Amino acid sequence: MTQTIAPRLRTLVLLLVAAACALLAGAGPASAHAALTGSDPREGAVVDTAPAQVSLTFSESVSTDDDSLRVLDPKGKRVDDGKPSGTGGTTYSVKLHAGLPDGTYTVTYQVVSADSHPVAGAYTFSVGAPSETSVTVSGPSAGGGFVGGLYGVGRYVSYSGFAVLVGGAAFVLACWPRGSGVRVLQRVVVSGWLALTAATLLLLLLRGSYTGSGKFADVFDLNLLGEVLQTKPGAALVSRLLLLAAAALFIAVLFGAYDKREDEEKRDLTFGLAVGGSVVAAGLAATWAMSEHASVGLQAGLAMPVDVVHLIAVATWLGGLTALLVSLYRAPADTPVPALAVRRFSRVAFGSVIALVVTGTYQSWRQLGSWTAFTDTRYGQLLLVKIGLVAVLVGVAYFSRRWTAQLAEAAPAVAGAAAARRAEKGAGKAGTKASGNASAKASGNASAKAGTKAPGNAKVAQKESGTAKGSGTAKGSGGSQRAAQLARQRAAVDAARQKRQRDADPNRFGLRRSVLAEAGIAVVLLVVTTVLTQTEPGRTEEEAKAAGGSSAAASAPSTGAVTLDMPFDTGAQNGKGVVRVELDPARVGANDMHLYVERPDGTAFDIPEVKVALTQKAKDIGPLPVAPDHITTGHWSASGVQIPMAGDWEVAVTVRTSDIDQVTISKNTQIG
Repeated sequence: MTQTIAPRLRTLVLLLVAAACALLAGAGPASAHAALTGSDPREGAVVDTAPAQVSLTFSESVSTDDDSLRVLDPKGKRVDDGKPSGTGGTTYSVKLHAGLPDGTYTVTYQVVSADSHPVAGAYTFSVGAPSETSVTVSGPSAGGGFVGGLYGVGRYVSYSGFAVLVGGAAFVLACWPRGSGVRVLQRVVVSGWLALTAATLLLLLLRGSYTGSGKFADVFDLNLLGEVLQTKPGAALVSRLLLLAAAALFIAVLFGAYDKREDEEKRDLTFGLAVGGSVVAAGLAATWAMSEHASVGLQAGLAMPVDVVHLIAVATWLGGLTALLVSLYRAPADTPVPALAVRRFSRVAFGSVIALVVTGTYQSWRQLGSWTAFTDTRYGQLLLVKIGLVAVLVGVAYFSRRWTAQLAEAAPAVAGAAAARRAEKGAGKAGTKASGNASAKASGNASAKAGTKAPGNAKVAQKESGTAKGSGTAKGSGGSQRAAQLARQRAAVDAARQKRQRDADPNRFGLRRSVLAEAGIAVVLLVVTTVLTQTEPGRTEEEAKAAGGSSAAASAPSTGAVTLDMPFDTGAQNGKGVVRVELDPARVGANDMHLYVERPDGTAFDIPEVKVALTQKAKDIGPLPVAPDHITTGHWSASGVQIPMAGDWEVAVTVRTSDIDQVTISKNTQIG
């Protein structure tokens, strides 16, 4: 039965690698988590005169440098002063040179969002009229390329190392204290520490190039590294390295002084190690929570501790599962994983699942904001995959709990067999000793008798005796080596016998298979979780789509003037009529407005006053007042009426027909 495990293990590992590669291939570079939600001038806008500055508005605060915002003329020459200024935390502007000629200008931006991810993009606007431009924008480059790929690998390794380090140590302390002396468990925890440390150093070196030029040569730029250390993500990575130094001390105590203590002494030391380990684990988790998704957006003060609990729960469950799997397959035959340890881990895993459900529900609400975001955004789709994997994992864990309940300990049988072998070996030694004594006695009697008969042969006997003694010594040395070799062979045979005896338990065999399946699903779950941390949250993606829709509307060609006929009645004599509002060309930017006032029979007439206000309620813009000039009977006009953005605008007209009689009428129209 055990011979079939290795092929199954190899097959499952290959399937897991294939699934992980598919997920990694679809992940791509880290998505921008701060979306561009507005700009002035807007994308595709045509303005009459050159603006004094260009402003960009993002969905969250970003960090900039002198080259973050650039404006290029049709020939590709910079026309900005290169010093972005921020207003309000999310809006940043750069001043333009005076006297810019007509033509199409390109705006490029590359900033770093508050959750540590690079954001890049470009758009165009025109002054006077669109023109040809030699500027080519290849698309966002931040976070991509070879450096971006290495950075992504570092993120995956760091999450995996954290899970194995925290979960493996928790498994030893909470479930199997005697496992601190098992070499394979020691290797698991130390491997997690090494992986997390190496990945953190790699991320720290790559950070500057990852958010900047993307060139591999910049990885070794010490000046760039110094700038990284002054940022929030850089400080988080340095803090993680300091906490890993404390984790190294924890590991040394766990597998050193703790392992050498007796059971009674271990109980006293367990509490101190548990408290210290929890503090270090929470600190490591906080280095992610304080620099990524949880640190920005809604309820950041609550989201960060929730994220810490979520990460620790994931590590305790998945890392502990890794430690259990390795122990079931690789632990020495004389120290098998006891059923009590498996039952304890089952309870710990159940508590971790509850924590994951509670914290995950809160995080989902915070990052999505609507039910439609589950299906309409990539973050929501990945979250559905994660929820499905967790459900499957819980189902497999249920079967593992059933095997755990039926698990029969093989240790007593193994111990009994070992005791019988020791007794048999002792009896054999006693028989050999008795036989040797009898032989020696008989040999002594014969020698004494021979000496009595032939005393003259004493010297010859003594010489032969010396020769025999030397020969016996050499023979004894060879016998010792042979005995040691036989002892090693017997030990190997005993270990194999104990392993067969342990694996013969069908319940233990079933547990190993179910835990192996759990670990396989857990690997894919960890990959999906890491991809989620690099994916734009659903809220931000929907905001970006809304902004993109407005931008597209703004850049659409004008369909001509908009005409609105609005009847009015002020309630006074001669207070009835119709106001016709014409807006030309009804697009973002400057427009001409004409108002015509007519009686119900269609004849033009004058009124004391007419006013106009424009409002876009969806964006909370306005009312923007317009005071038209009287041109002729029943005709008012206003030029250069500025429409700041496309969308559904309310046009409200206030008509006054006497000193006390007036009314306000309105209609909505799509502009842009």
